[in-house]
Parts: sequence; structure tokens; C-alpha cells
Amino acid sequence: MAAMRSTLRDYGVSTVCEEARCPNRPECFKRPTAAFMVLGEQCTRSCGFCGVTEASSPLPAPQPDEPARVAHAARRLGLSYVVVTSVTRDDLPDGGAGHFAATIAEIRRVLPGATVEVLIPDFRGDFGALKTVLDAGPDVLNHNVETVPRLYGTVRPQADYARSLRLLQEAQKASTATKSGLMLGLGESIDEVRQTMRDIREAGCDFLTIGQYMRPTARSLPVAEYIEPEVFDTLGDEARATGFLAVASGPLVRSSMHADSMYLSQP
Repeated sequence: MAAMRSTLRDYGVSTVCEEARCPNRPECFKRPTAAFMVLGEQCTRSCGFCGVTEASSPLPAPQPDEPARVAHAARRLGLSYVVVTSVTRDDLPDGGAGHFAATIAEIRRVLPGATVEVLIPDFRGDFGALKTVLDAGPDVLNHNVETVPRLYGTVRPQADYARSLRLLQEAQKASTATKSGLMLGLGESIDEVRQTMRDIREAGCDFLTIGQYMRPTARSLPVAEYIEPEVFDTLGDEARATGFLAVASGPLVRSSMHADSMYLSQP
């Protein structure tokens, strides 16, 4: 864990693990593995579930050397599976898509044998921005639907359920493996979760994660319910039956946790 923190400090890179206060940090940092977070530490959106800081002033431009710093940090850590995500940057013309593409390219250059997964925002429905990311050749494109459509107004007020599904559909058309995730415990019903899983699968998504929402900060939405582990097991089985190649479902499951194992477990 100390080696992970030292590397992040030396290369000046951030992880969503720390910024979003993920409860699995000790386990992942010991392995070591992490989800690198690019494009700064402030987000232009105000999602009710997230612990990342909301932007309160004009944000700085993307740092041109950040893709190389992420790649070299991944190499020092000996990673064979690299996850890259970002805050949402609606202030940028391309939403940060070019920065994602540059980061993928640097990882390919520095770690040519590594598998690369990107966890992207919705780019406000700009499929040209999505194409920029896809053209860089990630192995897995992840975009989290997060919750059922009824709760979007409070959980993801600046997002759109149909738009997120369309993004997954477009990525699937590019023959890129796709992934999405759901949080439970925000006030959804099990039937709503089942329908949302079907919608995600019908969008062509290959991998699904399902985890318990845990309140990261006092300003975040309260937990409406703690879901029993048996319910996660049942939903995982049901999701697999709909055709997902791999599913991780459990209270502590997070979108990037054991991402390498999920990718390698596909038939």
C-alpha cells in the first residue's frame, strides 16, 4: 500500500479510489491495482451519490503530460490491466475525449502488453467524442448507468438514462467490449433493477457490476436501504441468465474492483 501511495505521489496522478472514498482501497492498493483518474479532481456535475468534489470555479485545462505520467505510474506498479476514468468535464468541447485517447496511446506505448479499460462519462451524448475514445482502441469501454431511470432526477440530475444506454449501444457497434454498473440502496425496487439490467443487456453490454451504495460524504444522498447479500446473489444469477458474459454482484462490488478478473473470466 505504501508503494502505491509513493508512486501516485511521485508521478502526480490521482485515483478515483481515493477521490470517491472507495471502501475497497486497502485491498486494491495492496494488490496493487487502482483506477487512475484524469482531467483533474473537480467535476462539473453534481451527482447525488458521488464523493468527488463539485467544481466551484473555472477548471484548468487538461495537463498535456498527464497521459504519460499515468502510463509510467502503471509501468512502475507492474500493472497488466490498467483502468482509466475521469471526472465529468462538460466545460471542455469534447468532454475530455481527446485526453482519454492520449492516455490510452501512452499506455500502449509504455506498456504494450497491458489491457486497457476506460470508464467514461456520457460526453453529453456527443458520439463524435465517443468515437475519439473508441478509435484509440481500449479493450473495455465502461460507462455506468448507476441507477434505475425513476431516480435519475435525484441521483444523476445532469445525466439521461436513454443517453447512457445509447452510448453503450454505439460502443458495442465498434466491436469493443462494454461494461456498466449499478448501485443498490438508493430507493429503487427490485423489479426496477431487473428491468434496468435487461435494458443494459439489450444495449449489447457484455459485463455488469452491482454493488451497495454507501454514502461517501455528509452532503451525499442518504442510504435508503442496505440490501441483503442473498439479494445480490440472486440478481447476479438473473443477470448472467440474460446473457452477460460476466457479472460481479455483492455489497462491496465497485465498478473497477477486480476488473482484470472479470475481463479474464469471460468465455
